Amino acid sequence: MNPATIPCFETINEFLDAIGSRHRTLNDDLFCLRLEDTYPHTRNVMPPFRKNFYFMSLITNPGTTRIGYDDQSVDNLNAFLVFQAPGHVYSWHRDQTPKGFLVYFRKECFDFYRPDFDREFPFFNSLHTNLLAIRQDHYDTFASMLNTVFAHYDRFPQPGQPPVAALSLLAVFHQLNGFVADLNRYEERFVTTEQRLFRRFVQLIDNEYLDKRTLEQYADLLHVTPHYLSESVRLVTGQKALHFINRKLLHEARILLRHTNSDIAEVAYSLNFSDPANFGRFFRKHTGLTPLAFRQQSQ
Repeated sequence: MNPATIPCFETINEFLDAIGSRHRTLNDDLFCLRLEDTYPHTRNVMPPFRKNFYFMSLITNPGTTRIGYDDQSVDNLNAFLVFQAPGHVYSWHRDQTPKGFLVYFRKECFDFYRPDFDREFPFFNSLHTNLLAIRQDHYDTFASMLNTVFAHYDRFPQPGQPPVAALSLLAVFHQLNGFVADLNRYEERFVTTEQRLFRRFVQLIDNEYLDKRTLEQYADLLHVTPHYLSESVRLVTGQKALHFINRKLLHEARILLRHTNSDIAEVAYSLNFSDPANFGRFFRKHTGLTPLAFRQQSQ
């Protein structure tokens, strides 16, 4: 693993070991776990990480839980759904009050069907994490579905067994498709053209920030003029478009400085700066601190 990167877990067991879980699985394609079964041995604070498998959670009664994903942080939720494709940043700070379901899987667990995830289940978005705040009655409905999945999983948890749990999970995904689509359609009624463009802009930044740093590059990807993109972002947020490009870089820089032992030069080069001095000027301009001062202050 490159020392100047956020930890990335290749297997479910590697991830379970890192979070301090007492659980392990012989089936690295599908692992189901009730959140209540993670207490008290799993870490209550998990710094940012990535994983090379899919993740879904359904949570209620979150207490003081704070979730970090991509470059966002949320708390004060009553119940929520999380869908995450491989490769995205995630972190948490929680107490031991949340309840719900955790599902980790690879596409290979659906080899009997081979779904096109990008097309059939767009809530597993390759560009960003989907976190949806839901009502308690929605939670109760989805919990009933997942209880069926977990009952099948508890009966046949190992590889080579009948894929009943995977079939049940696939059915849940198809039912969630309708719910998420209805929710998005309702929200889209109140979304302007400029807001849609801004969302696409931010999603592109999450995917392209290491290689693309200019307004012109993103305008080209979005098939609009730089002026139109700039004005749309300003209208929606009151900020310049460059602010969001820099915000993503600063977010990644802070994570690397706070949560890795990489020296400043390694952090600079991993973020695709031409040299450490250039990175230092950029960081100080936007934070008022040198990278080293920020790291010392964080520690």
